[in-house]
Amino acid sequence: MSSEQHLNQLSATVTKFRQLQSQLCDRWQTIEQFDLSDYDILVVPSLSLDSRELTKVPGSHHYEERLLFSLIRLRNPRTHLVYVTSQPLAPIIIDYYLQLLPGIPFSHARERLTLLSTYDASHVPLTQKILARPRLIERIRKALRPQKAYMICFNSTPIERELSVELDIPLWALDPDLLPLGTKNGSRQIFAETDIPHPDGSDLVWNAKDLAIAAAALWERQPHLKRMVVKLNEGFSGEGNAVLELDPIRSIAPTQRVEAIANQFPQMRFQAQSENWTNFASRIRDLGAIVEAFIEGEEKRSPSVQGRIAPTGEVEILSTHDQILGGADCQVYEGCNFPADPSYRLQLQELGMRIGKTLAARGVLERFGVDFVAVKQPDGSWDLQAIEINLRKGGTTHPLMTLRFMTNGTFNLSDGLFYSKQGRQKYYIATDTLQKEQYKGLLPHDLMDIIAYHRLHFDSSTETGTVFHLISCLSEFGKLGLTSIGNSPQEAKAIYDRVVQVLDCET
Repeated sequence: MSSEQHLNQLSATVTKFRQLQSQLCDRWQTIEQFDLSDYDILVVPSLSLDSRELTKVPGSHHYEERLLFSLIRLRNPRTHLVYVTSQPLAPIIIDYYLQLLPGIPFSHARERLTLLSTYDASHVPLTQKILARPRLIERIRKALRPQKAYMICFNSTPIERELSVELDIPLWALDPDLLPLGTKNGSRQIFAETDIPHPDGSDLVWNAKDLAIAAAALWERQPHLKRMVVKLNEGFSGEGNAVLELDPIRSIAPTQRVEAIANQFPQMRFQAQSENWTNFASRIRDLGAIVEAFIEGEEKRSPSVQGRIAPTGEVEILSTHDQILGGADCQVYEGCNFPADPSYRLQLQELGMRIGKTLAARGVLERFGVDFVAVKQPDGSWDLQAIEINLRKGGTTHPLMTLRFMTNGTFNLSDGLFYSKQGRQKYYIATDTLQKEQYKGLLPHDLMDIIAYHRLHFDSSTETGTVFHLISCLSEFGKLGLTSIGNSPQEAKAIYDRVVQVLDCET
C-alpha cells in the first residue's frame, strides 16, 4: 500500500469513527439511564500502552482483569456483555464476580455473558491481537446487535478506533486524536489554559542535551529548588519518573550547569526499580520528556479528582481520592482512599470541573482524572498543585465503579461523599499492589477458600466487605488487588487490614 493510499484509508477510518461516536450523542439521555439501557456492551480491556513501559509493572498482562467490574453491569437484566481477553479466564473468577450481583439469578447473568479469548500470551496489546484474527472479529460481531451495542476499553488509541470501525459500533471513549491532551506535556498546557496552579516546568524535549538545557533554565527561574522531577511524556502510574537531586551540583557556576546536570542524569533516582539511565535516555528519544520543579513540603499528600464527560459535553465529577504512593520518592501509584480529605475535597471538585469543561470544549469524551500534590501551609490550609491528567480508566476507576454497582448508590457533589441507596455514607481503601513473596503459588481456588472460610467477601446486607481483583496475578507474582468498603474510613481500613492479616497467616 502506498503512503497516499494509507493516508486515504486512515482518513476514511477517522471519518467513520466520528460518525459512530455521534450515535452515542443521539442515544444519550442521562448517564444513569445510559448505564441501565438495553445495550450489548463489548469490553476490550487492552492495555494499549508503550510495551517497554508496561514491563515496569509486575504482572501487567493480568491487568486485563481490572475491567471485570464491568460484569456487575449484568445486574441490569436487559444487558448483554461480551468480554475479550488475551488468555482464557479461570471459570472460578467469573463465578466470583457473577455471585456479587444483587437480586439477579446466577444462571440468568451467565447466559447474558459471552467470554472470548485470543489465546495469545504475547506482549502485543489485546486490541491488536483481535484485529489480527478476522474469525474472532466475526464471532464478536455475531454476538452483538449493531444498533444496540457499544464498546468500552481501558484506554483509547488508534487500534481501538480501528476495531470500533471494523465492528461498526461506537466506542464509548476518547477520540485517539486527542490523546496528547493526556500526556505530561499536554496536561501542563491544559493547566495553563485553564489557569490551574501547577509546578514550574519545561516544554517537551526529545533528547538528553535539550533536557539538561531545560533543567538548567528551570533552575535559573527557581534558584532555591532542591530537586526536579524528570517525566517521560507518556509514562504512567509514576513508573516513568526520575528525581534529580541538585545539592550535589549546587556549587557549580551557572555557566556550567547544563554540563553538570547532564553528568548528574545517570545518578537520578528512578521510580521504577528496574530502570537505569541508559534505558531512560532511549525512552526520551521515543516518548519525549519534561522536567518539573519537585514540590517540597513537610506534610504532603497526593489527592486526585475523577470525572466523566458525556457525548453532549456535560461534565460530571465522580469522585475524589487521596492516593497511596510508593517508590523511592513516593511517586508510584499503589492505591487510594475514598473520598479525599474534607479539607480540600470540594476544592478538588471545583478544579476538576474547570479542567473537565476545558477538555470537553476540545472534544474529550468519557473518563478523565487529575492528580494533584497538596502541601499543608502554616495557616492550616492546603496548597493544591495539578501535576497530571489521565484520559483512561486508571487505578481509581474500578474501585469507584465497584462501589457504585455494588450499592446502587450516588456521589453527592455538595459534600463529596458517596451514599448508598439506604442513605449510608460509604468509604473504601483500594489497591492494585498488595504484593508479597509469600503469596506466590496461591491459586484462584485457594483464594476463594480463604475468602469463604474467613468471611472476607462483600456482604450485601451491610454493604461492607472486600471485592477482589487481579486474582490471576496471585500465583505467579504474589500480587492481588482489592477494594475494602466500609461505613466509615476506620471501618474500611479495618476491613482492609484484616484481609492482609488473614492472607499473611494463611501463607
